[in-house]
Parts: sequence; C-alpha cells; structure tokens
Amino acid sequence: MLSQRMKDALNKQILMEAQSSQSYLAMGSWAEIQPGLKGVTKFFFRHSDEERMHMLKLIHYVNERGGFAVIPALEQPVMTFVSLKAAFEQLLKHELKVSESINDLVEIALAEKDYATHNFLQWYVMEQMEEEKLARDCNDKLEMIGDDKSGLYLFDRDIMTLDQE
Repeated sequence: MLSQRMKDALNKQILMEAQSSQSYLAMGSWAEIQPGLKGVTKFFFRHSDEERMHMLKLIHYVNERGGFAVIPALEQPVMTFVSLKAAFEQLLKHELKVSESINDLVEIALAEKDYATHNFLQWYVMEQMEEEKLARDCNDKLEMIGDDKSGLYLFDRDIMTLDQE
C-alpha cells in the first residue's frame, strides 16, 4: 500500500512524464517542418512515445499498489526553436529536471521504508542515466558541428544510431 505522500509524489511524476511526452511531440512537429531533418523528427517522435510509456508504467504501478493514478491536464509545450541546437539544449535541461524528480521519489521511498517503490524506481534511475547521456552526446555533437551544414546532414542521418550506443 502506498502512503498518501508517495501517491502524491508518483502522481506528480506522472504529470512530468506526460509533459515530457508532449514536449518531445512538439519538438518532433517543429523538426518535421524544418528542411532535411527526417532523422531528428523520427528521434523526437520516438522519444515522445517512450515518455508516454514511462507515464503508463507509473500509472499502472500506482493503481496496482492501491492508489489512484491521476491523469493530468498538460501545459502547452514550447512549439518553436531558434535552432536545432536550442531544441537539444532544451531536451538536456528537461532530462536533468526529470532526473532530479526521480531522485526525489527515491528519497521519499527510502524515508518511508517503501522498499517496493524504491525497487520499482530503480528502472527510472537507470533510464535517466541513459537519457542524460544521450542528451549530452547530442549536444556535444551539435556543438562540434557548429554551423557546418554537412555536419548537420550527418547528425540527422546518424541520430537514430546514437540511441543504441
């Protein structure tokens, strides 16, 4: 059984994961209307789907543990970006915020001696380590590319392989 504090915190995380999905969906929509960013578009849309799955996993967990997962209203995400680099900087900033939130959940679980939730959250801890690394790698590559169009072409072509590294 989840404590009220844990249920509230998990429902807050459900909101964060839903907002992440919306943000990446908006990034994908923006990328799709930019010339030559088919790979980046696919990347953002796939990450939107992944964030939705993270949200669903939390919803099921809360409901299975005797709580009630609240489906949140969402804020309008940022819809346009001045550059691809700015979009990926936003992605990294957001992933760091998600990691902080996951760490707060782990802290609550330990404080309440809720070892089942602590165990459940370890998947999210590992996932966030991967997400942060991927976001940093993308930002590092875009920094290296600068304004080089051929580098941007290669980045777009290869971005889906970055996920497997």
